[in-house]
Amino acid sequence: MLALELLRDPLYRRYWISLFISQLGTWMQAATQAWLVLVLTGSAERLGLVVALQFAPSLFFSLLAGVVADRTPKRRLLLLTQTSLMLLALGMSLLIFAGAVQYWHVLIFAALYGTANVFDLPTRQAFTVELAGRARYPGAISLNSFGFNLSRLVGPAVAGLVIARYGMGWTFLLNALSFIPLILVLRGLSVGNAAGERRGNPIAQALEGLRYVWATPLVRTVVLLMLWVGIFGINFQTLIPAYARLELGLEAGGYGFLLSALGLGALGGALWQAWASSVRPARLLLGAGLLGGVHLLLLARLPAWGVAIVLIAAGFAMVTTLISANTTVQTIVPDRLRGRVMSIYSLVLLGTGPLGAYLTGLLFEALGGRMAAGVLGACTLAGWVFFLRRPWPRRLDAARPEAV
Repeated sequence: MLALELLRDPLYRRYWISLFISQLGTWMQAATQAWLVLVLTGSAERLGLVVALQFAPSLFFSLLAGVVADRTPKRRLLLLTQTSLMLLALGMSLLIFAGAVQYWHVLIFAALYGTANVFDLPTRQAFTVELAGRARYPGAISLNSFGFNLSRLVGPAVAGLVIARYGMGWTFLLNALSFIPLILVLRGLSVGNAAGERRGNPIAQALEGLRYVWATPLVRTVVLLMLWVGIFGINFQTLIPAYARLELGLEAGGYGFLLSALGLGALGGALWQAWASSVRPARLLLGAGLLGGVHLLLLARLPAWGVAIVLIAAGFAMVTTLISANTTVQTIVPDRLRGRVMSIYSLVLLGTGPLGAYLTGLLFEALGGRMAAGVLGACTLAGWVFFLRRPWPRRLDAARPEAV
């Protein structure tokens, strides 16, 4: 397996372990941020607004971030973004410890955190290719997804325990500390120091990435499918916290349990993808169809443990969709356009977050949690039926254009 081969590489192993620690802290913070908003406001619509603001920078800066990632030494840019994210988490923890945090603080924090993340995501994906190599990249995707989803499983559960015992400020502080190992590893790496082509008009370079996506049928179809799924299928950052507190009446521990159930399913999906190793676009369709189905299951009158089972299936479907989409695009795209194309992919996936998050909050307020989940699931399934009728190649090398 390519994933196990990468773990034998000491450089990649150090990077992966430090990245896992950082992601563990990030998921602890994400769970706490949602809980903090519900404690301060008691409103799913207000929570949806926070999530929307965190993803809104993707709409404005993703294309710029892709150009910057292709023109700037990636290791240096990652050091800047990771340090910025660390300082933001530290600032929020100090506000909570001082007892001064208000809802508008969370809004500003979410917007700034999302802005730093817009530049971090395409840079980190392109940096992974440089560190792992194109031949080992499918294994790197599976391995990184395994770490990401293991942290998704463990982080919220730990956050629930920490919130219940020590308070919310500690989870933000722990997230700030979790960035330190990754920053130290990045400082010691010699990979990712080369700058890309800095000449040329940045706007023209961004448009070149857009033309490539539109001119490559499989990439175009994947991006459009992720646009639809991003709006209706993966709004768990709004749906699960609101469902746990407002629909099921759970406390922090129960909320962490539901998030961990989603993480358990996601971890299973990541392991399945890693074990299979090969890149098959058809799995993208399978995952997208399941996303709609598991949402519809939430219409049933299920207790918390039943919702947890549904969320395990949702996590599996979500990761199957995301890994298959990411690997499909990364396998096809030429190296010189990687940052720009992945910024467009991020724009679609994260840029739909504001609309999807706020739509989820509004549906929850208007219809209740169970009906809102049913509407979102029905919309996801409708899109899946449409994209199911598109042509999907069996081999990715046949989908790669000779020149664009």
